[in-house]
Amino acid sequence: MVRFTVQFKSITDVKDFVHAVNSFPYDVDLSSGRYVVDAKSIMGIFSLELQRPINIEIHSDHCEDLVKTLEPFRVTV
Repeated sequence: MVRFTVQFKSITDVKDFVHAVNSFPYDVDLSSGRYVVDAKSIMGIFSLELQRPINIEIHSDHCEDLVKTLEPFRVTV
C-alpha cells in the first residue's frame, strides 16, 4: 500500500486526476478527515473539502507507474 498527500487547485485538476486514476487497475481511495471516497469517482471527490490537502491510498505495493503519473498533484505537508 502506498500513501501520500495530494491537492487540487482547480476543477480541471480533479478531472485530470480522475482520468489518470481510471487508467490504472489499482483500487485507490482519497480521505479527508473522517470521509473516505473512491478516487475513481468524480462525484465522490467533489464531496470532499478540496481547499485542503487530501490523503491518497493506493492499494498495491507495485504501483510506481501510477505514483509517477500523479506526481503533479502531490504535495508535502
